[in-house]
Amino acid sequence: MSNSTSETVSYFILGAYLNIGYLRYLCFMITAMLYFVIIVANTSLIVVICMNRSLHEPMYLFMCNLFVNELYGSTGLFPFLLVQILSDIHTVSAPLCFLQIFCLHTYGGIEFYNLTFMSYDRYLAICCPLQYNTRMTSNKAVIFIILLWLYSFVKFPITLYLNIRLTLCGNIINSLYCSNYDVVKLACSDTQVNNIYGLFTIALSVIVPLFPILFSYIKILRVCFSGSKQTRQKAVSTCTPHLVSLLNFSFGGCFEVLQSRFDMSGFPSALRIILSLYFLIIQPLMNPVMYGLQMSKIRNICKHVLRYKLLSGRSNN
Repeated sequence: MSNSTSETVSYFILGAYLNIGYLRYLCFMITAMLYFVIIVANTSLIVVICMNRSLHEPMYLFMCNLFVNELYGSTGLFPFLLVQILSDIHTVSAPLCFLQIFCLHTYGGIEFYNLTFMSYDRYLAICCPLQYNTRMTSNKAVIFIILLWLYSFVKFPITLYLNIRLTLCGNIINSLYCSNYDVVKLACSDTQVNNIYGLFTIALSVIVPLFPILFSYIKILRVCFSGSKQTRQKAVSTCTPHLVSLLNFSFGGCFEVLQSRFDMSGFPSALRIILSLYFLIIQPLMNPVMYGLQMSKIRNICKHVLRYKLLSGRSNN
């Protein structure tokens, strides 16, 4: 479809895929392996947390929700990528494109808000240990988790409606997957409302959660500098995986926002492609490894389960 022709768009063309010949089969195997590792790693930790009542605490419930969200976001991306890698014509129907936008859009919002609740949970545990069990209970954690999923799902229909009402003058998206602003950039009708609402949702999804995150870590740092060695060790062991996850997701998400809204043609195309996938691939891969290795309670339970399986396997032989 010509970029100067205005008509109803029934499909989109993904223009970032390169003709790499037989190398696409290698890319397919690498992508499939990454997806398999993400599924196994996140599912394993979800099962460990759900099956052990000693882990039914707010911190671990937020972790479990984080792993569920990684599976949700990965499912919105990887099957689509696998199909496109093997396809000769990189097209996607409009309904499927908007469905992917919904999945990735809500995944990002849930991820950041969940990390926000986790930072507040760590603040209460380290700075207010005597009040922790009353101010943050498992029931409250479950309510927070339900609310953040509902909020992310409820706000998207407005975005979808604003996109559908646009008159598009093209159907070529210069990306590996569908994203909200890439569709908005194809419009030849007025996008002022879309832009204003887009900035409003970014403010709600990024700037508003940023304040409790900064507040929590400022308080935690004060306690660390003024507290005992044991307090500092507890803060480091519980906050390190969360802080690494937060910084990693923020970096990938910020680059994707900047790339979609500003001209990044000065960057090599291969680098832009890799960075556009960064927060959608590295985050689901890194989180289960970080939390699984750093959290001693999860690590010890995993060791116990593996030891039990090895012993039961030997006894059966």
